[in-house]
Amino acid sequence: MNQLSIFDQDQFAATAETFIDDLRAFDDFGQRTVTDTVEGIPYLINEFWTAGQRQAHSIHEVSYRACFKAQLPEFFINRLTKPGDVVSDPFMGRGTTPVQAALMGRQAFGNDINPLSVLLTRPRLRPITLQAVAAALQTVDWSRGAIGREDLLAFYHPETLKKLEALRLWLAERAPLGGESVDPEADWIRMVAINRLSGHSPGFFSGRSMPPNQAVSVKAQLKINEKLGVSPPERDVAAVILKKSKTLLKDGCAPSQARSGLHIGAAWDLRGIADASVDLTVTSPPFLDIVHYAADNWLRCWFAGIDPETVAIDMHRTEEAWTAMVHRVLAEQARILRPGGYVAFEVGEVRNGKVLLERLVWKAAEGLPFNRLGVMVNDQEFTKTANCWGVDNGAKGTNTNRIVLLQRD
Repeated sequence: MNQLSIFDQDQFAATAETFIDDLRAFDDFGQRTVTDTVEGIPYLINEFWTAGQRQAHSIHEVSYRACFKAQLPEFFINRLTKPGDVVSDPFMGRGTTPVQAALMGRQAFGNDINPLSVLLTRPRLRPITLQAVAAALQTVDWSRGAIGREDLLAFYHPETLKKLEALRLWLAERAPLGGESVDPEADWIRMVAINRLSGHSPGFFSGRSMPPNQAVSVKAQLKINEKLGVSPPERDVAAVILKKSKTLLKDGCAPSQARSGLHIGAAWDLRGIADASVDLTVTSPPFLDIVHYAADNWLRCWFAGIDPETVAIDMHRTEEAWTAMVHRVLAEQARILRPGGYVAFEVGEVRNGKVLLERLVWKAAEGLPFNRLGVMVNDQEFTKTANCWGVDNGAKGTNTNRIVLLQRD
């Protein structure tokens, strides 16, 4: 790894100091930042962004469980990078960080152990038009579909299910999983279809159900149908896809010159990313929960042709195991970040007033080549400082993002 001169190191240190000073002085929403130091960790608490300040770009509007708002990566990308810089996320989920990076003219790199993440992210990093999507849908032979799983009739009208099967056949030819060449329009159509599989309105393929990122079991769906006294109505699959595509593209799409790279794998083994090549990482790991991947994603996996049992998502049931995982992730970040590069590591809210995950991240960074700058708390209700600590006042947590800020030595 190339070593920086002392002058360059001083410049990076000054940049970090300026950034922290800017956070301390931040008052865009009428409140000055509250600062505190707890157990040796500097905290900066304010409402740094809000869903009300402006709507995020329309292309972000895809469903995914436990994802942060686009305003979060936008805040750091805007302040810590310049156009052309490399922005990454090793836990990209629905792709919020790489998509926002591309929209802002940065190089966008992402990774996730979940293969659905690439299917949800990749199409939104390429330029596409609604006209091209409509033309591609006209090439689907909707008569080819045959019902292969009778149990899915709990969700879909028979004619709708036949059309979904026809679309799956078309996608297997035009955008095969693992294929070297994926048709961009087919890739887009699959992404939209994955997000329209089940929901609560006529904008979804199913009858009334749960959102696509929380797919219920067939048994549970049958109970919903019985309780409501309904059976799934027929849907126009192509029309649903076009309607959602129009919504996603109303603000435009990523610029054609945006360079990107997406990978499937563990967040601590980013072998597709070169040493010292990343300027900023904005990410959020899976929290201290048991991940029921197969239960949550079985319907999406069926449509995409993925066996959910083969997706090796780790389950970190203890603080020690979770901290060890984060340490491995940060060690890999130390490899791919350029000297002076940044990590914004978001860990969400206080866990029922018992576990402050940012303190585990702070601990996990010990012994690694990072300058631990502090913890940003984006508190959208801007409660009193004591409420941010949860355990100190018996509260169960606040409506916050809690972000550990690190800079590569």
